[in-house]
Amino acid sequence: MDWFSAGDYELAREVLQRGIAAIYLVAFLSTAAQFRVLLGERGFLPVADFIRRTSWRQAPSLFRFGYSDRLLLVVTVVGAVVAAMLVLGLPQSGPPWLPLVAFVVIWALYLSIVNVGQTFYGFGWETLLLEAGFLAAFLGSRDGPPPLPVMILFWWLVFRLEFGAGMIKMRGDRSWRDLTALFYHHETQPMPNPLSRSAHLLPRWFHRLEVLGNHVAQLVVPFLLFVPGPVGTVAGIVVVLTQGWLVLTGNFAWLNVLTMVLGFSAIADPPWLDPVSTGESSPLWFVVVVLAASAVLIVLGWRPLRNLFSRHQLMNASFDPLHLVNAYGAFGSVTTERLEVIVEGTEDPDADTGWREYEFRGKPGDPTRRPRQFAPYHLRLDWLMWFVALGRLERWFMVLLTRLLEADRATLRLLRVDPFDGRAPTRVRARLFHYRFATRAERRQTGLYWIRQPLGELIAPVGLDRAGGTRRS
Repeated sequence: MDWFSAGDYELAREVLQRGIAAIYLVAFLSTAAQFRVLLGERGFLPVADFIRRTSWRQAPSLFRFGYSDRLLLVVTVVGAVVAAMLVLGLPQSGPPWLPLVAFVVIWALYLSIVNVGQTFYGFGWETLLLEAGFLAAFLGSRDGPPPLPVMILFWWLVFRLEFGAGMIKMRGDRSWRDLTALFYHHETQPMPNPLSRSAHLLPRWFHRLEVLGNHVAQLVVPFLLFVPGPVGTVAGIVVVLTQGWLVLTGNFAWLNVLTMVLGFSAIADPPWLDPVSTGESSPLWFVVVVLAASAVLIVLGWRPLRNLFSRHQLMNASFDPLHLVNAYGAFGSVTTERLEVIVEGTEDPDADTGWREYEFRGKPGDPTRRPRQFAPYHLRLDWLMWFVALGRLERWFMVLLTRLLEADRATLRLLRVDPFDGRAPTRVRARLFHYRFATRAERRQTGLYWIRQPLGELIAPVGLDRAGGTRRS
């Protein structure tokens, strides 16, 4: 069955299986550390409330049989252990059904989490991880060569991911078309990293080249992924390198790292590489399973394909509750100014003095603090705070203020600095600031990484007696 085998992509399969599993491991660890505070029994948006409002058909999940924080912990531990085994390559050393089962297990467990995760799991990279994990289940083991239909479906996934992102930019903000988007993006992205300021301060001609290179990488190169051999290999390398630049200059959870892993699917084995697989062909049952799964994914891919060329293109959209074939895209519009919400508390009963800032782990706050690197780890609360500053003041934010007024220990563990060392403040408030990166001269003179100016109150001072009725001022 030579037509079924992609014998020149054995290294690509190793990178895909181990790389995707590594991201699942990070995702499960991130969930174990944050989910119970954000969505647990006493979370900001409790899973139990969400399940009562929705049906199994809308959001299938293991937790519909009964959610508990203990069950959540079991799910994350099991998922992390299976993912770690895949990273080590243990299931891949057995028959092809073994990695198939292992990937289906971590996909199903993480699907159960994402489908009840609400806004805290409403990011495109969650859906991307689910689609990649399900597809990886059919890559087989070292008993035989990689299946060609599955490798082509990986190329199709990378195409949708890159071309979709390119099209959403061209249809969206004018700054992508006039090559000025990166005059602002490094500074205004949701969570800058240690090199974001250096990237922002590069000459404007370089930023124009960045945008032009982005358009080539996302609108031209994806078509070359489907050409086997050197052409497809070069296209895969371009995807890996361009995504690597995004890793160096931003904190986008595992989006860019996972895209780099997926980009390896197009990179053929170098001629000096010894074959990895020990078998000459795949068993008949595995061929049938792969072809059946491929047929299902091709049928489901019709709507995402139409979406790519639609005038009303959807960004980061799932067309089925299992997240099997999806639409992707990011930053169709670019904000030109950075707004930050700073949460403060005071122990003064009259709330006139003594205001101190709560510091988040990843989002900008203290102007003297250099942004940190967290990706591929996902700081979900910090990311959602960026949307609050853009005007998306949701119910979970009011619950956050209540938890701070209660000095809730679990909530405080999500923060970098509790200015009251575990004591409960009498009042909290949220203020809006304008932030920009300090110039090189300002950095030398003041020692600041950020220059900020207050814009007013987003939430007026409230205590526990009024926190439930907090409203925008």
